[in-house]
Amino acid sequence: MAELKVKEKWVKKKVVDYLKSLGIYYFFPVASGWMSAGVPDIICCVKGKFVGIECKAGNNKPTAIQLKNHREIQLNQGHVMVVNEDNLDYMKQVIDEINQ
Repeated sequence: MAELKVKEKWVKKKVVDYLKSLGIYYFFPVASGWMSAGVPDIICCVKGKFVGIECKAGNNKPTAIQLKNHREIQLNQGHVMVVNEDNLDYMKQVIDEINQ
């Protein structure tokens, strides 16, 4: 039987479901000609802290421009993480630590 492949949309739904369960403010940046490339998929504000979440599925990795944005977020004391179907628990742990 063929192995089912997880879609990025499924990962995003799991992340959003968790954020909603905690009442955390979040939004999806709308891609347009005015938006910078490489912005994380989900932007959150957790206890006044900026959090960017890049969602991937399977073995997909962030692009060079996404990694550049991640470094800039971290240099400005923000939090950023790459989440896939294998590390949803890690995402929850990070959010919980920030949310204390």
